[in-house]
Amino acid sequence: MPTGPVAPVTSVEPTAPGEPAAGSDAAGEAPPEGPPATLWDRMRQDPQYAPEHLALEAVRRLGPEAARWAERVRAEQPGLSPDALADLAVRRFVNRARLSGAVSGAAGLPGAVLDVGVLAWTQARMVLHVAAAHGVDPTHPDRAADLLVLQKVHKVAATARLALGVAAGRERAGALFGTGGQSPLGRVMLRLGVRLAQMAGVRAAKRVFAKVVPGAAIILGTWANSSATKDLAGRAGQLYRQHGPGGVPYPRQG
Repeated sequence: MPTGPVAPVTSVEPTAPGEPAAGSDAAGEAPPEGPPATLWDRMRQDPQYAPEHLALEAVRRLGPEAARWAERVRAEQPGLSPDALADLAVRRFVNRARLSGAVSGAAGLPGAVLDVGVLAWTQARMVLHVAAAHGVDPTHPDRAADLLVLQKVHKVAATARLALGVAAGRERAGALFGTGGQSPLGRVMLRLGVRLAQMAGVRAAKRVFAKVVPGAAIILGTWANSSATKDLAGRAGQLYRQHGPGGVPYPRQG
């Protein structure tokens, strides 16, 4: 079993007109198709708060991409409704989620963790694009709490924000992450896989342990990934079509 960071997943897949483009971040580099290596390190060293670390990083890295995409497609197709714009993103990322379940194969526990991590990252990317499609600012810090509630890591935004604050504090305290290496790597990877499976909307026992069975894992992965992602898309669309809790609108672009 590898002891180093899980390598980020990249893609050279071309983008069709109207579909979410890879875009560029502030440094001029395309956001990775899966969690970057630095995030994998952070999650492996602090698996208890893996979903929170992923949500924070997703808003930082993928929020600007989603905003640029929505602006570009609106300029190209000014008559497109918010729902139609969101559907473009949903179709794209459901296909990516299905593909990640099919190609990761039966690579044992590390492969299972990689698969659910890429799935959770792809789902976060989709949610941020859906938010942008409905005019909600995908770069706002509140989107991280949205991700955790939509992905059913937390039941309400208040507890999600509290957990995000703890995770951000642990991130800033960097030195705390060194304690993760004291646990056996297999146990750490299993715990990380379960937490990410929970975030990705896949039942952990079926998803993680079935990954070690050749053939069956590919079939299960394809179905489970697309099903969980479609369900998440429905919840995200419903959330961003309406105002936030208490009638207060979500922060919007522009």
